[in-house]
Amino acid sequence: QVQLVESGGGLVQAGGSLRLSCAASGRTFTTMGWFRQAPGKGREFVAQIRWSGDSASYADSVKGRFTISRDNAKNTVYLQMTSVKPEDTAVYYCAASPRVVAPVALQYDYWGQGTQVTVSS
Repeated sequence: QVQLVESGGGLVQAGGSLRLSCAASGRTFTTMGWFRQAPGKGREFVAQIRWSGDSASYADSVKGRFTISRDNAKNTVYLQMTSVKPEDTAVYYCAASPRVVAPVALQYDYWGQGTQVTVSS
């Protein structure tokens, strides 16, 4: 049974840092990513990374502030968030696919339950 379990969310002040983790079980994945959804908004792409770890892409809104990485031995993907802003407040979801996919939610096959990130001003 495939499971994605996020952790690391919480309350952080603007300008601070936070690291999210997503531990996968049941199989390995070629592409792993992070999406987020703020209240009243749709789910938006944040970052994704491929198995090799040398191909990462980011949403323009987080480029230069967030870093995605993965530890294939642990089947875990991370999202290091720095210089966070109040507009980063959202539920963050881990997603995974056994294929090479575009940074689009509909192309991902598996999802975690989400972890809340709240940035105070």
